[in-house]
Amino acid sequence: MKYKDLVEYVVKSLVDSPDGVEIREIEGEKSTILELKVYKDDIGKVIGKHGRIARAIRTLLNASATKSGKRVMLEILD
Repeated sequence: MKYKDLVEYVVKSLVDSPDGVEIREIEGEKSTILELKVYKDDIGKVIGKHGRIARAIRTLLNASATKSGKRVMLEILD
């Protein structure tokens, strides 16, 4: 499973409007950046209280990226 697919699956499960989920993947040599965009109404569901859900998603990404030796970063855009 690719990183983009993993984030997309988790985020679409959390939000009320799964159609509004957009993920852009920027590949580098040693790192990958995922830019996540959701509807304004759903951004709180993705971030969670004190950023707990966002931190959990980033932890999942880092755990899956450990095997490949790449660094994966998730940016949540407004």
